[in-house]
Amino acid sequence: MNITEEIQELKKEKNAVILAHYYVNPEIRKIADYIGDSYYLSKAAVDLEEQTIVFCGVSFMGESAKILNPGKTVLMPDVTADCAMAHMADAETIRRMREKYDDLAVVCYINSTAELKRHSDVCVTSSNAVKIVKALPNQNIFFIPDRNLAHFVAEQAPEKHFVYNEGYCPVHEKIQVQEILKEKELHPQAEVLTHPECPQAVREISDYIGSTSGIIDYAGKSECMEFIICTENGVRFELENQNPKKKFYFTATEPVCHDMKKVTLEKIRDVLKSGENEIRITDEIRAGSVRPLEKMLELAR
Repeated sequence: MNITEEIQELKKEKNAVILAHYYVNPEIRKIADYIGDSYYLSKAAVDLEEQTIVFCGVSFMGESAKILNPGKTVLMPDVTADCAMAHMADAETIRRMREKYDDLAVVCYINSTAELKRHSDVCVTSSNAVKIVKALPNQNIFFIPDRNLAHFVAEQAPEKHFVYNEGYCPVHEKIQVQEILKEKELHPQAEVLTHPECPQAVREISDYIGSTSGIIDYAGKSECMEFIICTENGVRFELENQNPKKKFYFTATEPVCHDMKKVTLEKIRDVLKSGENEIRITDEIRAGSVRPLEKMLELAR
């Protein structure tokens, strides 16, 4: 029995389901039951019948799944797989902003810890952030933790007053304009598709800006046959799989989230066998953090 067959047997035995983010390695996505970006996976987690969720991603994703499914077991193949940006805000700053601004909504990107969600009014993903911010009655928006996504949303919602936090995604932050322009010289017909976690200078030279799922959808529908992709390179598998006749290019310094790549087939098998690496959320933290997540799902419908 090979490792894939072993995982399938363990899934049946443990009544388990595997969720995988687009950024994990291709061999993981091939055995996953659900594949998507943060928004899709957060929605999918709510309706699952299986008792055990194996979340192939980083820690905040497993936390969100546990918050939305308190009665289920959520396992992480690698407990060290984390998101640096998820920690780039703090409760004290939120408190000070609430004192400073009347009518303030604390809008928390889902790429954040459960503790940060607990101090927020609503969560968003890159897929639904613009829609949700526009739907809020509040004039003042404190957007945490990512400044780049915040600026992108602010451009789409000029009627709101934004207060910016200084968090960022280290992977998207390092994508260089010069390297994009070099690819554009080599492939002048290519469209530039960019994740809104990228800096403004990158967004300004892009043909399309959207979430991971948005980039995949755009590339499939576009008549263009070549694309320069400005997001984590794990999306390459899905793009090429869905569009075998199209060409996809990344910058010379390929954007890689090494934490996402920590997930392996062996680690999935091992947590299914042992039940280790279970996500645990205290009742106090869950009571606070479930509210903004549920509000997100409600407003994004």
